[in-house]
Amino acid sequence: MTTLCIGNNRTEEMVGDLAGMTPPERVFAGCGAQRMLWFAEEGDVLVLPWAPDPDYLAYVTALTGVAAGSLTVVVPPPGAEGADILTPDRLAEPGFLAELRGVLAGRPLERILAISPNASVAALASALGAEQALPGHDFAAQGGNALVNSKAVFRAVAAGAGVPIPPGTVASSPRQVEEAVEQLLERGRSVMLKVEYQAGGYGNEIVTRDEKVTPAGAHRAVRLADRAAVAGYVAERWAWLTGGRSQRVVVERYFTDSVALYAEYSVTAQGSVLSGCGEMLMDPVVVGEITPPVTPDAGVRAELVDQAARLCESLRVLGYRGTVSADAFLTPDGELYFSETNGRLTGSSHLHDALFARLVGAGQRAHRVILELSGLAVPSFPAAVDAVRRAGLGFDPQTRTGVVFSCDFAPADGTVMYCVIAEDADRARALERRLTTLFAR
Repeated sequence: MTTLCIGNNRTEEMVGDLAGMTPPERVFAGCGAQRMLWFAEEGDVLVLPWAPDPDYLAYVTALTGVAAGSLTVVVPPPGAEGADILTPDRLAEPGFLAELRGVLAGRPLERILAISPNASVAALASALGAEQALPGHDFAAQGGNALVNSKAVFRAVAAGAGVPIPPGTVASSPRQVEEAVEQLLERGRSVMLKVEYQAGGYGNEIVTRDEKVTPAGAHRAVRLADRAAVAGYVAERWAWLTGGRSQRVVVERYFTDSVALYAEYSVTAQGSVLSGCGEMLMDPVVVGEITPPVTPDAGVRAELVDQAARLCESLRVLGYRGTVSADAFLTPDGELYFSETNGRLTGSSHLHDALFARLVGAGQRAHRVILELSGLAVPSFPAAVDAVRRAGLGFDPQTRTGVVFSCDFAPADGTVMYCVIAEDADRARALERRLTTLFAR
């Protein structure tokens, strides 16, 4: 049986208008798409924006135990947005579809696994006559993925399910945004403004009357002294706030010094199964995570998992099938609020579905933590792998601990994303210090 893995790492359901992405953002997205290799099994077929670097392919498959030569990679011709992301026009290109049919000929296609199971992927499944291989095909074909990833829709779904959300509202006009922002500011609250479709905190901005607010989950905090300043800000930022496409704007209270958390589930026709949960690390937007989370106590973790399951059940009833990550945050007063859902393979999915499942193993999962961080500057990916090996820091399949390079961002900025797998958080941080010292030299 064959799985068709599709690395559509940036879609309109994730980041809004793809034409608004900068060239560096597209390259970063293309690098992130290569993480689909962590999900591939023997004999699978992958659709990627570009062919994997041979060194990265060899590295990942050596750890997963998959014969690299058994995998087939199909790359569509460049589309209107270039060759770095899998846009809808690339997935629908006739020559690509013909090539893909030829590759799949004689192979029973059991499953289609896409980063974003959206309408473009549903159309691809139909073109292959493989609708049954894409869970939730009918929902996806009608644009359902946009519902699951909308930050505006999320608030309605969460409120209907009785899941706690920050005080706030969804606004669709400058006047409504201005009113909602001012209501919070005049009560001494800072405000998080969210673009309906964006990811990683890049569509968030904080407005405040407190000069000391430190942004987390957004790139900046803007001080607005009075109502006139609020009106001026909204007018100036309106195109950005609405994604340039008249999208809605989420206005909600911002809680300083909160801890960002998530619980990720696999949603099927039968129910939702917990994949794992974690704590996101901000500087000021997400730069990594530790899983399982270390800050919340057992009671908060249980509430996180239970409330996320309620959200997933609401989405399951709608018809969504696939991975859902429910993001939340824990305030300094111990309150847990949910902030969004992400209906796709996320930046955490490979940790739970590949590293924990395939490298650590079920027997040791309860006794290991994974710390993942981005931005480690290296001479090159092969040089980084070699340096870690010589230093004795690489992943050891006997102890189920060590360093794993989860993604190669060298084509974008000369860095790698790395995971430290250890028995506990303290040992993970100690191993991370050894790793960063190694490359600082």
